[in-house]
Amino acid sequence: MLSKLITPAASEGFMFHHAEGDTSTLTLWLLDGPSNLPGYATHQVGVAGNHACFLLLQTINTWKFPGGLSDHEEDIGATAVREVFEETGIKSELRSLVSIRQQHNQPGAFGKSDMYIICRLKPLSYQINFCPQECLKCEWMDLQELAYCSNTTPITSRVAKLLLYGYKEGFHNIDLTMRTFPAVYSGLFYSLFHKELPVAYETKSGLQ
Repeated sequence: MLSKLITPAASEGFMFHHAEGDTSTLTLWLLDGPSNLPGYATHQVGVAGNHACFLLLQTINTWKFPGGLSDHEEDIGATAVREVFEETGIKSELRSLVSIRQQHNQPGAFGKSDMYIICRLKPLSYQINFCPQECLKCEWMDLQELAYCSNTTPITSRVAKLLLYGYKEGFHNIDLTMRTFPAVYSGLFYSLFHKELPVAYETKSGLQ
């Protein structure tokens, strides 16, 4: 094992950059001045999914959306669909992003900042088969009731009001939809989430 090289490398000024699995990476900036090497992970990403509206009751006696952390190289929508199914037994598909929360100094984030993304999903099944290790209770709840009930978190209440507004005035008013584009790196692609553009703005000719 090359772990025996860590001590002599550290004595030469190398510092730990990150460790993952069975590897550990040390770095040393060779130019004058402070290191400009980018840090490793700065955020953990949590994703939740909601329907019209689907909720679970956890041990803190608070209604919240089913969700969890994204796996490595897992798309946001895939996380939402997977977590909802694992926790509730409901199959679904991604429709849009509804909100993004950023939070720092979160005790459960291992010193990282925390991103929490809530997706709007379309249910493909309705029979609940929830995971007792993840929650105490799971049920469909009226959106109006959720938006103004007292035993929920501020973010759940706010998103419920956004969804209520979307149902009444059109989801185009709240949705961030996804488009896939080729990256500058050959063979790679990325997902871009944004409000829908009017058709006239999709092509230059449409504005003429």
